[in-house]
Formats: sequence, structure tokens, C-alpha cells
Amino acid sequence: MNKVTTRKKFSILATASCALAFSALTSLSAHAVDFKELDKLALNVKPVTVAQGVSIPWAIEALPNGDLLITERSGTLYLLRKNTTSLTKITGLPKIDANGQGGLLDLELHPDFANNQWLYITYSSSEGDGAGSNTALMRAKLTNDHSQLREPQQLYKGEHNSKKGQHYGSRIVFDNQNYVYFSIGDRGSRDINPQDLSRDGGKIYRLHDDGKIPTDNPFVNQKDAKPAIWSYGHRNPQGMWFDGENNVFWAHEHGPRGGDELNMIKPKTNYGWPVVSYGINYSGTSFTDLTEKSGMQAPTLQWTPSIAPSDMLLVKGDKYPELKGKFLLASMKYAFISILEIADGNVVKQSKLLEGIGRIRSLAQSDDGTIYLGLDGQGIVRLDPQ
Repeated sequence: MNKVTTRKKFSILATASCALAFSALTSLSAHAVDFKELDKLALNVKPVTVAQGVSIPWAIEALPNGDLLITERSGTLYLLRKNTTSLTKITGLPKIDANGQGGLLDLELHPDFANNQWLYITYSSSEGDGAGSNTALMRAKLTNDHSQLREPQQLYKGEHNSKKGQHYGSRIVFDNQNYVYFSIGDRGSRDINPQDLSRDGGKIYRLHDDGKIPTDNPFVNQKDAKPAIWSYGHRNPQGMWFDGENNVFWAHEHGPRGGDELNMIKPKTNYGWPVVSYGINYSGTSFTDLTEKSGMQAPTLQWTPSIAPSDMLLVKGDKYPELKGKFLLASMKYAFISILEIADGNVVKQSKLLEGIGRIRSLAQSDDGTIYLGLDGQGIVRLDPQ
């Protein structure tokens, strides 16, 4: 729903009102959330370190047999075999331009992985025109012993390479029809990329699983627009999840200083960055006085102060009864998991879990229901119910 233009309101009273809204279990749409006000969920789990030696574990992907794939942002794809603690390197990756926030990023299995063995990967690539790099999406088949990648295929590569080291994105999800979606951040070009449909960056993209452009993509017939674009006006989406049961696509993204956002992603929708934002420059100055504007989608939820959200997942199964059906969203800045209860497209309650555990970079749930965390500088942690 688009709303009329308003001025920013950063008052203690407004923040307190938002906290009260949590306890009333009302919709939290577009309200500011201060994580300090959240209730703690008492969950009887024991964090167990299952692997060390990964500095920035950008993504964890659980294989059907219980093995884990783990990306190290600096450019290594690791295999952690079930019931072991030893990481082994998987070969066959393309050249990766690891710099700043770029490197080896997300992983996602094809929905029919058991039959086709396709693994999808996002990474920063220096291919194409111009110095620097941009985000690329590829797929490759994982060998039966999970030791190497074969038949690599680059499906999409963002144009307009940049030497800037920030805002590569990037997450990958599939929907119920096996379309693949992935994100590219604004690449540090705030005032150039996100609102320009002719440029990559600040967008979420939709492709067929083989990389072809769907003919019903929203901008496929618009002159000069990138036909793979699904939505735009994003800053740096680093968490995405497709809720197949409810057919809803969720994504969250980093704001600057304040204004991290959770959004319901819809085609042809402008999410406003940087024309509207609840955030300010890191220096403390303002770059816009607008939080809402006609034609731009307001966030479902926003966090001020910023929590630096990373990964997210929807908990399934009965291994953690208190979490079943809830979204987990990881905070890097404040080292906790945000638990979101969503009903009818609105966040009706939020609480926090494992505060102080570390800088959570990635989340995953295996087929047997076990939840894993990737912690910057610490490694991979398994949550064992007690």
C-alpha cells in the first residue's frame, strides 16, 4: 500500500510506542524497532561448535544426506561432512574478486537437486567492461561425493563494474514454480543505480532456472530496462526467503545508520531507496527527509537503530516446537537472532534469542530439522535441543 509523503519522526516517544505495539501483538508495519525493547525467548538449546576455521561464513547450505556446504567470503567453498568437524575444500569455482564486502556469497540448491545436482552460487566477478567487479549468479553440478563442481554455467552478471567494495548483496531463493531470484546491492552508488532500471544494482532479479529471462517479467518489454529485474529501489538485500506455503516472498536489507528493512517483495515494485528511508548518513547528516512517498512501497518492518541483518529462514518441523512456523533473522551488529511471527503479511510479534552469541552471518536448517549458525570469526554452530 502506498502512502502519502511524511516527514521523519525520530522521537523517544515514537520508539516507546512501537515497543508497546509488540506486547499488544498488533501489526508492526513501518514502525521503528529498538532491539533493546524486545522480549527474550527462553529456548532450551545448547550451541555446539561443529567446525572452526571459517572467517566469514557467508552461507550454509544443508545437503540431503546431512553434509553442509559453507562459503568462506574470501573465496573458498567448504564441505563439512555429517558427524565430522573437518572442513574440506570443494574445487571448481570460477575466479572470484574478493574485496571489501565482495567475494564468494550465497548458496542455494535447486528444488529438484536430488535428481539434477544443480547448486546455485552468487559471487563477485571482475568479468565484463570496466575496472572492479559486480555480483554474478552461476550454477554448477555437485559431484556425487560432493568434492567438486562440474559443468559451471554463469547465468547472470551485473554490468557496470565498480571498484567500490560495498553492497554486493546477495541471496538466492526459488519459488514454487522453480524460478530463481537473487539480489544485487546498490554497489555503493546510492544516487545512480537503485532507481535506474537500465542499470544493475539495487535490484532483485528473476530468472528461469537455466538463466533465461521469463517473458512475463515486469520490465521485459520496457525500453532500456534490464529485463531480469523483478523489483528495485533496494540498498543491500542480504536476507531472502520464499514462503512456499503462503506464496509470499520476503527480503530484508541493510539501511545506513537506521532504517534496516523487512519487505514483502512484489513484482514491478519500487522500494524507495534512496528517495525514502528511515536512516541517515553514517556521519549523522540527512540525505532525505522522506520516509514514505506515493509510488514507493513502505517497509513491513524497519529497525532503528540498525541491527545489521544478515540471513533469514522459516523454521519447519518439530525439533524446536517454540520456533516452528516462525522466521529467524540474524543480527550481526548486536549478536542475536530476531524471531518474527507473521500473520496475513504483517509482523505481529518479535522477540530475540541467543543474545551475545556472536556476529551471526548465516542460518540454515537441515532436512532433519537441525538449525546451524555461521558466526564471523568463530565458525559453524549447531543448536542442540536440551
